[in-house]
Amino acid sequence: MHELSIAISMIEMAAEEAVRRGGVQVHAIHLKLGQLSGVVREALLFSYEVACAGTPLEGSSLIIEEVPVVVYCQICHLETALDSLQKFCCGSCGALTSEVVRGKELEVVALEING
Repeated sequence: MHELSIAISMIEMAAEEAVRRGGVQVHAIHLKLGQLSGVVREALLFSYEVACAGTPLEGSSLIIEEVPVVVYCQICHLETALDSLQKFCCGSCGALTSEVVRGKELEVVALEING
């Protein structure tokens, strides 16, 4: 379950940032999570809660923004979201494509703090 190591890394990063800012309290971590990131949302949320226990982030929230898979079509030159992860086709013309523009993200984008 690599979600636990990801959660621990995020908590450590947020705790270091809180100390760097003079001991502020972190209330939430905001994360962008792509459908192709290889991370299971529910497992990450569970792991975050478990990993926060006994740390300065205990009681904080992990707020996840799910990022859909968007592909680029070289035929019609459009970016479209996939209807299904089973078939990488342009949503406009139906051509097969493998050029992923978005959907692989695993990115901490913000910390909610109060100090």
